[in-house]
Amino acid sequence: MRTMDVVQPVSHDTTSVVQDLRDAWAEQFRCRDLLLQLATRDLLLRYKQTAMGVAWAIFVPLLNTLIFTLLFTRVAPIKTAVAYPLFAYTGLVAWNLTAMALRSATTSLTSNPGLVSKVYFPREVFPFAALLVAVVDTFVASVILVGMMMLYHVMPGPLALLLPVVLAVQLIFTAALALFLAMANLFYRDVKYLFDAVLTIWMLASSVVYPIEIVGGRLGRLMAWNPMAVIIDAYRSLLLQGTPPPVVPLAAVGLGSILSLMIVWVSFHRAEFVFAERI
Repeated sequence: MRTMDVVQPVSHDTTSVVQDLRDAWAEQFRCRDLLLQLATRDLLLRYKQTAMGVAWAIFVPLLNTLIFTLLFTRVAPIKTAVAYPLFAYTGLVAWNLTAMALRSATTSLTSNPGLVSKVYFPREVFPFAALLVAVVDTFVASVILVGMMMLYHVMPGPLALLLPVVLAVQLIFTAALALFLAMANLFYRDVKYLFDAVLTIWMLASSVVYPIEIVGGRLGRLMAWNPMAVIIDAYRSLLLQGTPPPVVPLAAVGLGSILSLMIVWVSFHRAEFVFAERI
């Protein structure tokens, strides 16, 4: 009897979590058209009054690539497996997907007070729309990446077919953080300011513009397990070097991202009924 008394509450709680996750997914699927509309709106608002339009998605990583190329080829030279501009641009494109999505997702709820407080629909569409916009920008920027690969005579091998797996891991990882940050910023408005500082440090601690291997020692081994470092290095391995990325770190990031997304999504789904009071 004691065993049953202990097991039953855990089983009931697990069932409740699974049911909440199913409900959240079902609501999100029903509102998929709204998700596309919000993403389209955000894209149009972002580029409507700019002279360069969508070209900003290309200009920003190109400018950063130029700056870091001058730094790491003239001022403090480092060795990379491929030409440094190609190495840096690949890392910046991958990094910008997550960084831009999280920046927009963090304020996605607080910047839409009317919709959040007056109309009912799954509020996850706001951070998910931010992620979708970042994906569009990334695909636009990837056009230049293809051109740079041709310029430096780097041809992707058969392993490049595994790129969607790495992209899926990154999207799941980013979606989990996007939901968490959007919810956290709704309850504590200083989260967005703190996150800007964290994002800068996080970029420097990732292999965005330099290979983690040059750090060395215990710090280098610790930085190598940074999820974004694992994801960015996986892109470079498959796309630029034609070699498989380390399986264990990538699998760990993938499984951790899936588990995190499930937990955060359930928490978000349960808390969204008080969002209107906090807006």
